[in-house]
Amino acid sequence: MASKAAHKRLAKEYVSMQKEPPPFVWATPDEKNILTWNYLIRGPPDSPFAGGEYHGVLIFPAEYPFKPPGIKMFTPSGRFQPDKKICFSMSDFHPGTWNPAWSVATILTGLLSFMLSDEMTTGSVTSSDGHKRAYAARSHSHNLTQPRFREAFPDYCTDALRDLPNMGERERGKPDAVATPTSPMSPSPFSPSISRSTTATQQPQVCDRRLVAQAPATTTTSHASDVVNSSSLASTNKPTTTPQGWTGQLRQVLWEKWRWGVLIAFAVIVSRLSSSP
Repeated sequence: MASKAAHKRLAKEYVSMQKEPPPFVWATPDEKNILTWNYLIRGPPDSPFAGGEYHGVLIFPAEYPFKPPGIKMFTPSGRFQPDKKICFSMSDFHPGTWNPAWSVATILTGLLSFMLSDEMTTGSVTSSDGHKRAYAARSHSHNLTQPRFREAFPDYCTDALRDLPNMGERERGKPDAVATPTSPMSPSPFSPSISRSTTATQQPQVCDRRLVAQAPATTTTSHASDVVNSSSLASTNKPTTTPQGWTGQLRQVLWEKWRWGVLIAFAVIVSRLSSSP
């Protein structure tokens, strides 16, 4: 049974795998036991494993992430013995070199890299590139006959080989897909809030009434403040109104007469100055 720390860590890694799956690998926990993860590895192009589909399992200890997992590959590959534990630096054969910061994605990326090498170890076999290509060509049809594969990856039980969510397009300099393909399993009880059919770049729908109803709220507040500011400016720049009543009218008449008198006097002075020799 998983410890609280192991359960929390693996649930977090499941979410991370959904959001950013590594190139050519995919993994998902068993719905009944989060310590057991089924994985798929696709053979990268320009390798003897190109076109191959390799199913295996990660068996995590209850003390994970402080202890490494056991690793098996079920699909015949010409590189590893089927259903035998594989010894490499991230497996339970080497607890002394294990780093608790390593994750499911790290382990599977390391396993793929080790698979592409020629290093011999416990659980590995020797075969030619021709044999590896032959195994790759038969791998998907072999997987379809295996109950463990059909139970773990029902969405990949198709006649045609289906791409994993990340087939290394970005790593090869090609544009990313608009959306991540759906996960092969139904929603896991380990993370009920994560919908496996949700795309990585999902955008809000314009026709969502809730979004439409919320959007003007900020605008209304902004407009309200603009109205207040405009009113304040208008009141500041508004000319002084003429006082009402007969006293105000009298002052206005006197002011007009005085102003015209000053202007006439100024005009006479200017005229005299300009006509003087």
